Amino acid sequence: MAGSALQTWEKVLEYASVPLHGTMSRKIRKGVKLQINEGAVYENAVLFISDLFLRVTEESADTSVNTYYSIDSIASIRTYSTKE
Repeated sequence: MAGSALQTWEKVLEYASVPLHGTMSRKIRKGVKLQINEGAVYENAVLFISDLFLRVTEESADTSVNTYYSIDSIASIRTYSTKE
C-alpha cells in the first residue's frame, strides 16, 4: 500500500512541479498552487520527494520554512492553476 501511495503522490507532484537544475528538488510550476491535506496553499515553494516524506520549502527575505509530510499520511493533494 505505501509503495502505491508513493507512486500516486509522486505523479501528482511531478505534474505540479518542474525539476530544479542541479538538485533532486522540484519547484512548483509558474501559475500552479499546491494544497496538501486541505492545509496551507503553496505557490512559490520547492519540493523534495522521498519514499518516506515530502518536504516543502518556502523562503522569504530572511526566513526559510521547511514543512514535512509523511508520505503515508498524505490523504489529498489539490492543485490550482490558471485557466488557459
